[in-house]
Amino acid sequence: MDGGQVQILFQPQFSSADGRIVGAEALSRWNHPLLGCIGAEALFDMAERSHHAAELTRHIAGRALAIAATWPDPLRLSLNVTAADVHDDRFAATVLAVLAETRFQAGRLTLEITEQALVTELDRGAEQLEQLAARGVQIALDDFGAGFCNFDYLKRLPLHLLKLDRSMIRGIADDERDLAVLRAILAMARALGLKVVAEGIESEEQRAAIEREGCEKWQGFLGGAPMTAEAFAVLVAG
Repeated sequence: MDGGQVQILFQPQFSSADGRIVGAEALSRWNHPLLGCIGAEALFDMAERSHHAAELTRHIAGRALAIAATWPDPLRLSLNVTAADVHDDRFAATVLAVLAETRFQAGRLTLEITEQALVTELDRGAEQLEQLAARGVQIALDDFGAGFCNFDYLKRLPLHLLKLDRSMIRGIADDERDLAVLRAILAMARALGLKVVAEGIESEEQRAAIEREGCEKWQGFLGGAPMTAEAFAVLVAG
């Protein structure tokens, strides 16, 4: 972090209805001078083992929010949240402090949390997320369909969105069973008042299917791979 080796990339997110860019997910990488590019999962694992997880989260959030503050309103920013984050009693206060420092609107921020991060101490995590939701931050359950699919999360967390894992999307263009599962998830989400984001869209056929079925937003290589802040700014302007 001190050496500027943590890189922030942005993967664009699109509206299914009209194809416009509605925001981006911030993704982190460690450009290690000897080992090369280290992905976010390994980076956060090392941060947790060395007791720097909270520091890393604040570092990434601060940089990503400062960049997103230059985007035109109403583009949204999505940030990933770890288990260490939501189990930290200072997490909500930290996020609110960074929002104030960067002057990024809380209503334009989405925090994405995986089911795996909620396996333990659900009530403690829910309390932190509720504090943020009360200030306008949106909460998304990430990688839905890839983990335990504990539906208790849908009742006990202040959720606004479900983000479908790419495994839920892969066969929807040519497999009736996969399409049926997607339709069932969308019906459940509508009943709960949740919007749905599809991850891993790689073909026009997949994009057309999620648009037809009523999935609100999507991201994936069809729209763009994770890119630098400068490249995302060009994409938005163009």
